[in-house]
Amino acid sequence: MDATQLSPDRRHVTTPLGELAYIDVGDGPPALFVHGVFLNGHLWHGVVDGVRDLRRCIAVDLPGHGASPLADGQDLSFAGHADLLAAACDALGLDTVDLVGNDTGGAVAQVLAARHPDRLRTLTLTNCDVHSNLPPEAFKPTVELAEAGQLADVLGPILADPDSARGPAALGGGFERPEALTDDDLRAYVGPVLARPDAARDIERFLVALRAEELMGVEPDLAKLTVPTLVVWGTGDPFFELSWAHWLRDTIPGVEAVVEVEGAKLFFPHERPGDLVAPLRRFWQAHS
Repeated sequence: MDATQLSPDRRHVTTPLGELAYIDVGDGPPALFVHGVFLNGHLWHGVVDGVRDLRRCIAVDLPGHGASPLADGQDLSFAGHADLLAAACDALGLDTVDLVGNDTGGAVAQVLAARHPDRLRTLTLTNCDVHSNLPPEAFKPTVELAEAGQLADVLGPILADPDSARGPAALGGGFERPEALTDDDLRAYVGPVLARPDAARDIERFLVALRAEELMGVEPDLAKLTVPTLVVWGTGDPFFELSWAHWLRDTIPGVEAVVEVEGAKLFFPHERPGDLVAPLRRFWQAHS
């Protein structure tokens, strides 16, 4: 599946907590995929292609990302995102899902699991914010720009230039080989931000609302979580070290395995989808 096939085919679901755009492909029990900041549901296009015969794959765009609008006053806390996803599941008639998260989406997945464990059939976490590691040290300058209201002014010109967008100050820091990102991939990620006049400000609002205290606060609930859980972690990630995968393993009773993806960086679900597809298929088939 090429990079453009999933991106234009967004559907929209409206809930009392907000509207979400999403991709919906495949057959079987539903699986819900949640991306992180700066990206959108396109992150999962290669993974979805590898599991769509096993699952109905629903990859959302978080508020202010991709094709999902961000309303004035919308709750952008982790709890707000988690409750919005639960409301979207209600609106789509999904009783339980296989939940998969990356980056900020992995943190949202942890809070959703803590607040709504009955919604989950399984949980899969890839490199993501965990406990007190928010923001990660390497990402703090970006968050500080957002807190100062200066990120949007910096972000626009960088994203408008493909070479800069591939650079370490933009998307490149999360990829092993950012130079291999195609123009179609960049359009899928960056296009929605450039197309909406307020999109960069929306991302500022998104970043400023996220607090480590929320993640730390759900630790007691995670310590009681018996939902079957898989952790798949790139070992070359400068933002989320392997020790955080071990923290999840040691905290969540439901964790069955930590699969290490040697040398992979944060956005390996895009760059090396097969390294997630293989363990995901085994895990889901074991819990079908």
